[in-house]
Amino acid sequence: MNTYPNPFIPERADPYIVKAADGFYYFTASYPAFMSAENGYDRIILRKSETVSGLKNAEEYTIWKAHESGVMSRHIWAPEMHLINGIWYIFFAAAEKEDVWKIRPFVLKCKGSNPIEDEWEELGQMQATKEDNLSFTNFSLDMTYFEHNGKHFVIWAQILESSSLLMAEINPENPNQLISLPILLTKPEYDWEKVRFSVNEGACVLKKDNKIYVFFSASGTGAEYCIGLLWADTDEDLMNTECWTKRTTPVLSTADLENEAGPGHNCFVTDENGRVLLVYHARPIEHFNKKCGSYCEEPLYDPCRHARIKFIEELNF
Repeated sequence: MNTYPNPFIPERADPYIVKAADGFYYFTASYPAFMSAENGYDRIILRKSETVSGLKNAEEYTIWKAHESGVMSRHIWAPEMHLINGIWYIFFAAAEKEDVWKIRPFVLKCKGSNPIEDEWEELGQMQATKEDNLSFTNFSLDMTYFEHNGKHFVIWAQILESSSLLMAEINPENPNQLISLPILLTKPEYDWEKVRFSVNEGACVLKKDNKIYVFFSASGTGAEYCIGLLWADTDEDLMNTECWTKRTTPVLSTADLENEAGPGHNCFVTDENGRVLLVYHARPIEHFNKKCGSYCEEPLYDPCRHARIKFIEELNF
């Protein structure tokens, strides 16, 4: 089995790859920051290639820049590009220069069919329903989207008592607006979800074997970062919290890897050979010993989180 180079793309955390209807692959990720929020996390980038492997050396385009101040001016994190009703949208998190931890999910809409060449329109912050007094009322980020049985859903992380995952329905005609109250999918419960910080975040969805799998990241963003898992049967009411089961141990952690630390914030894509790929970021093992070459005491501002790829068969779930 051919493998992908490791790391696949250096210094690109929260990697996301999507395949378009024309067969091209698009890559986006968090553009890194060095030592502080003032030195990066300031744009959304895209790469395009006919193959997944071609993304490694593909030209990188900046398709949107952060504002100088106010909303969407700091901590531009975890963009994901989704085709919804034939239109490209990007969900991403952003904060304000005046309050760098006032982080909320925002949405961009492509005004044409070419996400690299065409203009992107700012739709603003994701909106809750009038009856919803919870969604996006505080620190919220890492929004993802999926469709199932004609219904359209978004999942995001939000601090309740700790960073937890919420899910709600949207109307695909207006995907920056929730049309339901949210449900709580998961909150940190086990020790592996509470290292340094109690966190569930970075959800992604995989449909396989008549199940809906929701993978998520847990704990702090250093070497303790790891990937957990929820699942439900495909014929269940996904907005019923009782249909979801949570695995009690992570599906990927530093202990499962060689010369890597802190795997997390993953997605899945099928490559041109029909192989399902796990796309994730992880640090070099040297980060453990503060010798990764760019070490910062606050891991968020150490850019050594590199995009990496494994085959789904390498995951134990």
